[in-house]
Amino acid sequence: MIDHRRLRVALLGAGAVGSQVADLLAKHADELAERAGATLELAGIAVRDLDAPRDVPLPRQLLTTDAETLILGSDIVIELMGGIEPARTHILTALNSGADVVTANKALLATHGTDIFDAADQVGASVYYEAAVAGAIPIIRPLRDSLAGDRVHRIMGIVNGTTNYILDRMDAEGAEMADVLSEAQRLGYAEADPTADVEGYDAAQKAAILASLAFHTTVPLSAVHREGITGVSKGMMDAARHAGYVIKLLAVCERLVGRGDGDEPREAISVRVYPALIRRDHPLASVHGVNNAVFVQAEAAGNLMFYGAGAGGVQTASAVLGDLVSAARRHIAGGAGVGESTRANLPAVDIGQVVTRYQITLELDDRPGVLARVAGILSDGRVSIATLEQTVPDETDVAGSARLVIGTHKALEQDLSETVSRLAADDVVERVVSVLRVEGD
Repeated sequence: MIDHRRLRVALLGAGAVGSQVADLLAKHADELAERAGATLELAGIAVRDLDAPRDVPLPRQLLTTDAETLILGSDIVIELMGGIEPARTHILTALNSGADVVTANKALLATHGTDIFDAADQVGASVYYEAAVAGAIPIIRPLRDSLAGDRVHRIMGIVNGTTNYILDRMDAEGAEMADVLSEAQRLGYAEADPTADVEGYDAAQKAAILASLAFHTTVPLSAVHREGITGVSKGMMDAARHAGYVIKLLAVCERLVGRGDGDEPREAISVRVYPALIRRDHPLASVHGVNNAVFVQAEAAGNLMFYGAGAGGVQTASAVLGDLVSAARRHIAGGAGVGESTRANLPAVDIGQVVTRYQITLELDDRPGVLARVAGILSDGRVSIATLEQTVPDETDVAGSARLVIGTHKALEQDLSETVSRLAADDVVERVVSVLRVEGD
């Protein structure tokens, strides 16, 4: 048997993912050593409470509350604590000591990624974070390495399993959101406070990370337009199904080419998260349950689809251990770590500058001239009608009203938004039932 070099590994956090990482690291120690070219010794596990219940039984002698001492005595630090602090401080301590870092902390990378990557560059260390987006799905490494020589034009991703589960159940069963959310909480798919998921915060953090990699540009979280799914109703789901669409919470990262002040071509990016309609024959429409998927459109590679489990302790642990093997190989090979490529400095545009399509559902006075009035408002707003359908009123409609579903051609988001506002203010419109963007056409 080969006498491998020994590398000390510190694990910060022993929750659902951390406990699985520790367990798999012990079970597959010999195999991992052969793959990494080094014996990976778990030096210790930093926890807040030594006596807290764990998903997997862990050796008591490995547990410690002294994270700093553990970090300073290790070659590779795996951070699975989550949150901003003390995770940020621990990662910077690790990097400044020369250790490589493996993390699944999307919130930290989305808000303080620049500081962390700069600290790694200064000492020649590396930060690995495959598990930060879409769990077990390999998407970080393909964007950072495999597609580094290509031009990514667009990414559309379902990157939050909780919201996908909710929307999928609503679509398949005709269920109300409140009922499905309660079931998701009972099954452990949603937290007791589901705000981070249903309001799109989790997906926005992941979108910022994906866009930074795809477009080689630092994308702050503040540049991501975010909308959640709390406004999606059973009626909207039924209307989407009738029209041949499904509603998904999408993270969209897009390269835009416009004109600068001197009429020269100017590139920019748009990063946004919102519930949107996609056709039922689109690959993303077939992503069910808590699964995630990322659809990448690149200039040379064409269309690529990455699909799989987006969460789960053992699934995410798989991505963490993959990063651990990569970090170990770098230690054996020597040399400085590979820094992040974020030098393109493309500006992120406001959502109003994006070109989109809408599906607008209106409840109108059922009297002569109303359709012409609506068409005139759309025309004045520079919005062209692609499809128009008057639907049969249901029990929620007001007597004497008609329900109109309008599909628009592509137009500037700002024009579309302003036009919807004018429709809502017009006296022929009883109410704007729903407004959804259409993606993936």
